Amino acid sequence: MNDKQSDSNKRTSNRGYSVHSLSQAIFTVNRHAKTAPNPKYLYLLKKKALLKMIQEGKAKKIGLHFSRNPRFSQQQSDVIVQSGEYTFHIPPNKEDFQTLPHLGKLSDQVRNPKSKMSLKEAKDTLQRYTGLKELKDPYNTNRTYQKPVFKPLGDSY
Repeated sequence: MNDKQSDSNKRTSNRGYSVHSLSQAIFTVNRHAKTAPNPKYLYLLKKKALLKMIQEGKAKKIGLHFSRNPRFSQQQSDVIVQSGEYTFHIPPNKEDFQTLPHLGKLSDQVRNPKSKMSLKEAKDTLQRYTGLKELKDPYNTNRTYQKPVFKPLGDSY
């Protein structure tokens, strides 16, 4: 491992989160969000963590790229954010269109390094970092199964 990588791994925030561990957690959450039962929360967790990292100087916005999956078949752009060895995309705000360069089509040759962090560990890390808590869905509670009661024919209810 070279000096540049070891320096970036040693740099931590006041809470003790390294850029590398946060980037790995965001990568893991983003990968699992595509098939998760509650993807909105995972994408929100990713976005909040990236915005906080940008604010703290641990990540930076590189530019805009055309989205691979635009909504309603219209042209759409995403902000590319670099955090350590990883790159991510988040939705742009109005200032991004005025301040960031547009880089055109997203390159297929740029890939994030593999990560072996579990989803639970990644969610815990990002929840502690951002302060977000996952709200349990009151409509999705586990109900116990009740067997139906059949009364003999002729009996009244």
